[in-house]
Amino acid sequence: MTSAERPSEKIHYICQTYVETKAGRNGQAGLKIAKQFEYSTASEAQNRAEREALSENCSGADAYMVIEDPASGEVGTPSFLVRLGNVPEFDDF
Repeated sequence: MTSAERPSEKIHYICQTYVETKAGRNGQAGLKIAKQFEYSTASEAQNRAEREALSENCSGADAYMVIEDPASGEVGTPSFLVRLGNVPEFDDF
């Protein structure tokens, strides 16, 4: 297959929100994903994250992009556009 025949990479723009979880046996509260939205542009994902982060029931929000290889289905490491409020450490992502 030549490079012209290979499917191009697909970029996904995601807004992901978080809510706090109650403290468990270890006494530590945590975060869990509440909502995920996919958009066709980075600015749409970022704008949604900014709006969601202002919501009363939202602890934090990320807007990020990932690149998918359609041939293998593999998705790369997220590149964050904005991280607002209480969000997980990158290593937890």
